[in-house]
Amino acid sequence: MKLLRVGPVGSEKPAALVSDGTVSESTYVDLSDVVDDFNEEFFGSGGLDRIRPIVAERIASGTPLSLEGVRVGAPFTRPHQILCIGLNYSDHAAETGAEVPSEPILFTKSPNTLIGPNDDVRIPRGSTKPDWEVELGIVISKRTSYLNSIEEARDHVAGFTVVNDVSERAFQIERLGQWSKGKSAETFNPAGPWLVTPDEIPDVLNLGMWLDINGARRQTGSTSTMVFDPYFIVHYLSQFLVLEPGDLINTGTPPGVGMGMKPQVWLQPGDVMELGIDGLGSQRQNVIAPRVSAPGASATE
Repeated sequence: MKLLRVGPVGSEKPAALVSDGTVSESTYVDLSDVVDDFNEEFFGSGGLDRIRPIVAERIASGTPLSLEGVRVGAPFTRPHQILCIGLNYSDHAAETGAEVPSEPILFTKSPNTLIGPNDDVRIPRGSTKPDWEVELGIVISKRTSYLNSIEEARDHVAGFTVVNDVSERAFQIERLGQWSKGKSAETFNPAGPWLVTPDEIPDVLNLGMWLDINGARRQTGSTSTMVFDPYFIVHYLSQFLVLEPGDLINTGTPPGVGMGMKPQVWLQPGDVMELGIDGLGSQRQNVIAPRVSAPGASATE
């Protein structure tokens, strides 16, 4: 299944994808009469298995709706936590001059960074080095702690999604603290457009990845160069903390980030980021200027 949420910010409805193409060509079926939302309760209560026959029936016999002109939100609600793995691509580690880690490097990202795949990304106040990162995201399906094996981790993954792990490198590296300071500005975690269940992906370690800035290709990579694969990561993290249903794990980025370019290149207001992963869909974000006053209504999911 490929699950999505459609509608205005804060009023998204759960749905399932019928046909996959450009957003204007894609169609979906509404699931809001059988599912409240794709949230902790849904994942933790076995919601994926419960809706699978309903989705199949509606795709086969229903009248699909067009995504033309419809906002697509993040394909799940705000998680308890967003966990991130740093330097998880050997070729990205090389471009930054860092050693390939012997264990996963873990940092966190504020859950309220989550936005839809095509929502605006806002540069934070005081930012001088905002950067981009196309990543594979893992969504957890059930409460997970002290898994006995990597194989067992497969039963704890709800699906995979495209993530843009937007980063502010000056905050991240130069401000004498954990990486989270450079990762947690509002709008810094576009996710989606779909949550794709593992059965839809023949080989999660053979997915092409790409990201363009203003139409110019910046990142070209593959999940095949991951240092630690997704199921290893889930097993590994379960030894240190409890993963809750609906939690998101960002698994690292391939080479081509602005920090790795010579000379370095940073996002500017007016830039357009487009990115995608084979089989998981694509995103498009406009980069906008910092706020001049404190935010009122939240722009996040």
